[in-house]
Amino acid sequence: MANVAVIGSQWGDEGKGKIVDWLSERADVVVRFQGGHNAGHTLVIDGKVYKLSLLPSGIVRGGKQSIIGNGVVVDPWALLKEIDTLRGQDVEINSDNLKIAENATLILPLHGELDALREDATSAVKIGTTRRGIGPAYEDKVARRAIRVSDLADEDLLRSKIATLLMHHNALRKGLGADAVDGEDLLKLLLEIAPKILEFADVVWRRLDEARKARKLVLFEGAQGTMLDNDHGTYPFVTSSNTLAGQAAVGSGVGPGSVNYVLGITKAYTTRVGEGPFPTELFDEVGQGLGERGHEFGVVTGRKRRCGWFDAVMVRQAVKTGGITGIALTKLDVLDGMDELKVCVGYRIGDKEYDYFPSNMADQAAVKPIYETLEGWSDSTFGARSWDDLPATAVKYIRRIEELIEAPIALVSTSPERDDTILVKDPFTE
Repeated sequence: MANVAVIGSQWGDEGKGKIVDWLSERADVVVRFQGGHNAGHTLVIDGKVYKLSLLPSGIVRGGKQSIIGNGVVVDPWALLKEIDTLRGQDVEINSDNLKIAENATLILPLHGELDALREDATSAVKIGTTRRGIGPAYEDKVARRAIRVSDLADEDLLRSKIATLLMHHNALRKGLGADAVDGEDLLKLLLEIAPKILEFADVVWRRLDEARKARKLVLFEGAQGTMLDNDHGTYPFVTSSNTLAGQAAVGSGVGPGSVNYVLGITKAYTTRVGEGPFPTELFDEVGQGLGERGHEFGVVTGRKRRCGWFDAVMVRQAVKTGGITGIALTKLDVLDGMDELKVCVGYRIGDKEYDYFPSNMADQAAVKPIYETLEGWSDSTFGARSWDDLPATAVKYIRRIEELIEAPIALVSTSPERDDTILVKDPFTE
């Protein structure tokens, strides 16, 4: 049996929540390894909708251990609110089934404020962040001035670290025309919330080592998508963490050999939230129709997603950089009833053709898609649970995508319901 890492192969919002929930039924441990509460997963279980941001998707399944790894930046107030919401939906959450890495970085109110100040600055490049302080928190982590979960247990240390942190942040705030943060007020806020967070704090890398020795199945749950990776995405219009499967090891405290199978979640078309290049974006009624049928609004922000045709060049690149073993194709049913479908098979910049997404910001903005047209289908794929339930042209579409992205399709999702899934290859046994 294999440990599985689940990552997005596009710009996020590929439907990872349902797939992780579907896989978590057999997993013993589910781990979030990067990102923060800017990521949103929607789970639909027996008609009941659960919206998660920080908590691993396994939390809604009884008998699973959910872990927030050290690679995640944790807003303690947002986390407690999310816990309260799920408890209100009869989900059991306690210190036995939820663990937070003691060395995870905290998101503080000043981080969200800095995010907004920068986005609103007229001279700044608009990144399209969720304004939740994710980027500034990661900045503090890398700069070695962050406050971490374990710091909440030591008031003297906390006071000292706040002073160091505010030397930097208050200088920034002054330059942006914002009032200084009072260190004592921040200390009071953190001391008030400390016991509620420390209840879940643990040595996560040790818990995962124990799980390995006990031969337990671990599911590593990624957030966002490959093209939002800080190194390999459409920089600077990216998130502030590494979103590839390699981060599953670093962000949870295990060796790279702990990940045996990488499942890339891939939407049957393409969407993006926020700013940045999008070669196959549609501005016509086709794009509007995809958005309406696919209910393309962000889980966290409610922002309308930009929609476009499937980009095989981008996904093939994600397969290579992410070490993706197999693909879970989602939202196939959104394409039902379309006479023809287009797939991007290459890029053109001026007179030159590319078979990859260039890293240069100007080149990315200038990319024009080269399309291949495929036949659509009129029959419904909604709720299909086997190949026999799919129209022949839908199967041809899937097979052509496999060829273009150079990766096999392991799963096909045909509705938000977890059981409306066609299993081609089982990631846990590959």
